[in-house]
Amino acid sequence: MYKVIGTPQSRALRVIWVLEELGEDYTLDPAFPQTDIVRANNSTGKIPVLIDGDDILTDSIAICTYLADKHGNLTFPAGSIERARQDSFTQFAVDELEGALWTAAKNTFVHPEDIRVPAVKNVCKIEFAKALKTLEERLGNKPYVMGNTFTIADIIIGHCSGWATSAKFDLPETGTIADYFQRLRERPAYQSLLEKMKTPS
Repeated sequence: MYKVIGTPQSRALRVIWVLEELGEDYTLDPAFPQTDIVRANNSTGKIPVLIDGDDILTDSIAICTYLADKHGNLTFPAGSIERARQDSFTQFAVDELEGALWTAAKNTFVHPEDIRVPAVKNVCKIEFAKALKTLEERLGNKPYVMGNTFTIADIIIGHCSGWATSAKFDLPETGTIADYFQRLRERPAYQSLLEKMKTPS
């Protein structure tokens, strides 16, 4: 059984979503960054952390990729053209969507107040809106970014959409992107993790 360390109100949600999609058993320690349990497993104090037997993994993208590859699901095979295109969407999500959200977060509550630059948040919102336009063009009329196959790239993008809502970034209410985000939220695995967040074991 896997163990996930990290509050679901963070990038740990990506790892939980992957495990729910895979149908794998896991336990969750909803620890916050820099707490003792986190620092005991990751010297940086960052979450999420995945414990798989005697092995400890960090970084949400690395963890999600590892789990998908290990279980042969939610991903295309390494070395294939499809995998390269899938990785392109994942990198786009990290660079363009998460990049804007994370910069805004750092200048809202992460950095000490005396070094924050609140005005940068307006730039972040503009960059995020541009990235959504790019995503719309790349998505086209496909149900998921890789066509009919749901992958970890969709999970990373879907997590960013929830983050954007929490951060009060504008998301389209209708159209291709709105429909795509709704499709992600309606997945049974996503609904399952929401229920578990309401009633933690």
